[in-house]
Amino acid sequence: MDKDMERNDAPHVHDENCDHDHHHGDYDDVETIVLTLNDDSELECVVLGIFEVDDVEYMALVTLDDEQVLLYRYLEDGEQDGDFTLENIDSDEEFDTASQVFFEIFGDEDEEIEVED
Repeated sequence: MDKDMERNDAPHVHDENCDHDHHHGDYDDVETIVLTLNDDSELECVVLGIFEVDDVEYMALVTLDDEQVLLYRYLEDGEQDGDFTLENIDSDEEFDTASQVFFEIFGDEDEEIEVED
């Protein structure tokens, strides 16, 4: 597992459905979301993509401040289009499997993932 791949506390997702403004800096051409972590800190991330492993969907994010890749379980909320929930990946086995598939889809473990500015 790459040292830049991390698990994080389950976030509250701020997206286009929120009722307040978000500053997205120079990343207007990519989809970004702001995660509110359990300690109430906020973390702005670029959405790399959503992928599936064994009938479970995952969202890959990269943080804007230090460009770490974060993986979460991705669950679509059936209430409204575009609503979703992110959950922590609790087991090491599930995280390792999701990480392996992530690297197969998005790049080699030895390659550094860069966000274009």
